Amino acid sequence: MAELQGDAVSLVESIVVALVDDPEQVEVTSSEDGDTLTIEVHVSEDDVGKIIGRQGRVIKSIRTLARAASAYVGGSRIEVEVVD
Repeated sequence: MAELQGDAVSLVESIVVALVDDPEQVEVTSSEDGDTLTIEVHVSEDDVGKIIGRQGRVIKSIRTLARAASAYVGGSRIEVEVVD
């Protein structure tokens, strides 16, 4: 699970850093609860809209990529949350 955790966190972080205007404010943390890995994305207040996107399309895409990565490795469930 540790390998999956590191890969998924770095994947989400690299996507988010590419999307925001202030990449130095990006902080990605993770926590495990049973077989669920929760990845929390912290960005500046001005960049939250860029991560969520219109009608949530961007964050849905990030979640889909993270879940596909976990399925590829045979890992557990992944949740990606934007925290302000």
